[in-house]
Amino acid sequence: MKILLGLVLFAKNEYIQECFINQMKTGDFKKEYISVVEGFFDDINKKGTINKPISRKQNSIIERCVDDNGDYSVTHYEVLKENKIDNTPISIVKCVLETGRTHQIRVHMSYINHPLLGDDLYGGNTNLIKRQALHSYKMSFIHPVFKQNLSFIASIPKDLNVFM
Repeated sequence: MKILLGLVLFAKNEYIQECFINQMKTGDFKKEYISVVEGFFDDINKKGTINKPISRKQNSIIERCVDDNGDYSVTHYEVLKENKIDNTPISIVKCVLETGRTHQIRVHMSYINHPLLGDDLYGGNTNLIKRQALHSYKMSFIHPVFKQNLSFIASIPKDLNVFM
């Protein structure tokens, strides 16, 4: 079951959509996520970049994987906090997407052996939460018409807040 909470942006026409696509390419459109992942990170890996291409997993219409022949995919991450819940080590991680591939955060976090809690598709523990522990919390972009810098933040939902 896929339940991603947080901010979502819809373009009301093709011109606006094209503006947002261009901003994504230039880095002016930024999306940030809060995730809860399994395990603690080594001190030297508490902040980093995962630059690994992603493609559809062979014989699957849903699952993705890191694949040298896949699409360019970059996720920047930073560990905000570490905790233990029911003797399970967890980390609260901010993820910033440079690209926006399907399942990108889920695939990249699993690839570095820190799957999202609740993400059974990519090896996450489902005992502590029954959905993927991922929240789209911040979105920043330039208004396509008025050229103002805009930023929106969505509060952390209760089921993720218990891990904080």
